[in-house]
Amino acid sequence: MFDIRHKDAPPDFQKNASDPNAYSWGSIGKHNVVLASLPAGEYGLISAATMAQGLRSSLPHTRVGIIVGIGAGVPGEQPGKDGQPTVLRDIRLGDVAVSMPDSTNGGVVQFDLVKAKRAGDEEVTERKGFLNSPPTAVRTALSKLQASHELDDSTIPDLIEQAFQKYKKMRTKYSHPGIATQGNIGARDVYHTRDGTEIVQEARTIPEVHYGTIASSNTLEKSATHRDKVLTQLKKEGIQPICFETEAAGLMNSFPCLVIRGICDYADEYKNDHWQRYAAATAAAFAKEFLSCVDADEVQRTQKIGELFQKLKRG
Repeated sequence: MFDIRHKDAPPDFQKNASDPNAYSWGSIGKHNVVLASLPAGEYGLISAATMAQGLRSSLPHTRVGIIVGIGAGVPGEQPGKDGQPTVLRDIRLGDVAVSMPDSTNGGVVQFDLVKAKRAGDEEVTERKGFLNSPPTAVRTALSKLQASHELDDSTIPDLIEQAFQKYKKMRTKYSHPGIATQGNIGARDVYHTRDGTEIVQEARTIPEVHYGTIASSNTLEKSATHRDKVLTQLKKEGIQPICFETEAAGLMNSFPCLVIRGICDYADEYKNDHWQRYAAATAAAFAKEFLSCVDADEVQRTQKIGELFQKLKRG
């Protein structure tokens, strides 16, 4: 999604000897962008924290971070009049989930960092810790983009098509599953409840953007039963996440970021890779659209990640 892609690192770049990251360089709009990815096959909070540590050591002047990738959507459900579940939140495969700070959290919660205790005759868990919000420049741009989407549709489909025109090979693997592979099971949009009941919906061809809380942990959710237990516990705290993912909590306190996730599954036993590439493309396209709303001057006034880390170390 770079507007301009640079083959080489800037001439003054010196990679720290302890930095394990591989970087790609480019620009989007008025912003210089560096892209770092987790090693192939790795995920989780520790891997993300290691990546952030390497980035801080080599690029301490970085000011704004965005986590872009895939995640599991949480439509939510409740019993309907006939006893069958109905979807509360219309999140579908290929949609985009974006972390949105509110009065109770910074847009991301870590749900597997808990303290077990006893309350009367009942054993309960209490979630610990608070994760930071992204910087002001990010939150301001997010409000601007939300307001824009009240009037006009997102440009995600146009940006994906532009990428396909630029990189012809992408179209085969990153197109919408229902368009690229008619009749393929990946084209179905099926949400499974805890008891296995299927809620079948039409797969969207134009992604919608959902703003809310992202639930993050080291756990790769592949069980509808466990997923719903987590959701029940979070609901007791007034938290109703829109997405599960496995990296953001490893970065938020040392490198506060905006989290953008393309929805590729629903965190159940039917998890597969049919929607992963398309969901990654929708998330990347939203990131590009978002950066067009980020004020370059306000970014320059944002604290450098190296300075922020030193401040955190001093406590």
